Amino acid sequence: MRAAGGADALHTLLGPVRSELETAHEGVVAGAAGLEALTELGAVRESWQRRIEAARRECRSLAGNLREVTRAQGETNEAVRQSFAPVAARGGAQ
Repeated sequence: MRAAGGADALHTLLGPVRSELETAHEGVVAGAAGLEALTELGAVRESWQRRIEAARRECRSLAGNLREVTRAQGETNEAVRQSFAPVAARGGAQ
């Protein structure tokens, strides 16, 4: 469950990054008005925004998957424990 919590935390931490990136880009645009590099800067910003959103989706998905694995492992552990209960009961009677 710790790993799932870590993935959730990373998802949360990446949340405000997009708006922070947009704010920083606005400052660059204001200072570089008229430069041809603005088009390239826009493309770079869009690329980073896609990457950030992809990372957030991956973290969200990973957290859910990790929780499912934890649940399944717990069920497996319980099934194995129960499968040994008859052996333990017989061993205690001897």
